[in-house]
Amino acid sequence: MQYRRARRKFDDEPENHERWLISYADFITLLFAFFVVMYAISAVNIGKYKIFSDALGDAFGGKGAAQPVNTEVPNLPVPNPAIKRRNELLRKEKEQMTKLAQDLLSTMAPLVKEGKVRVTQNSRGVSVEINASVLFDPGDARLMPESVEALRAVAALLKGDSHDVQVEGHTDNQPIGNTRFPSNWELSSVRASSVVRLFIDAGVAPQRLTAVGYSANVPVADNDTPQGRARNRRVAVTILSGIPDPSTEVPTN
Repeated sequence: MQYRRARRKFDDEPENHERWLISYADFITLLFAFFVVMYAISAVNIGKYKIFSDALGDAFGGKGAAQPVNTEVPNLPVPNPAIKRRNELLRKEKEQMTKLAQDLLSTMAPLVKEGKVRVTQNSRGVSVEINASVLFDPGDARLMPESVEALRAVAALLKGDSHDVQVEGHTDNQPIGNTRFPSNWELSSVRASSVVRLFIDAGVAPQRLTAVGYSANVPVADNDTPQGRARNRRVAVTILSGIPDPSTEVPTN
């Protein structure tokens, strides 16, 4: 009788409709923990993670079982075959031009020592600048006999080469006005042509040669002094680089 009364009392207790809050709270707690872990992984210190992963690997019987995740995108250069080929060609061209410059410097050594010849090298090529007093009488464009030997030595080096050659004539700013040359334009042009003709006679291919007269428009010294004017009267033999700098189209806007 007492048993039945106790059971009836238990059955009569009202049902608790808020028990779902316990499950909901557990779910929210787990969800929060999940996002905390995800944030921690996204901001992980790579060095500490590697130590931790190696320790786990050793503990479970295998080294390097866990590898750190590199969250950074490597900024590696993309190899460009065309650029690589051009750089290799530029390297070989520079080596070839440097050797040519050294050979020309050795060939013209006596005149270089006297300050009458200069050998320079840049991206355009190798230039041999010869003072006009070594090549011509004043106001004349015929090569002096003593200059022919030096020019033939230069031609011997150019003959075995394949680069184009530009011969430039330069004068000072003093008017010439003789019967053969009305101005320095004619004088500088014919002087350049005289050197070109000698090179052709010495075996340099004509299609590789160009003669240009600049008159007094490209001075390298002050024309107000006799020393400066003597420096400006010159012939420059430029061996042009076979790989010119790439051209860029000028934008219209």
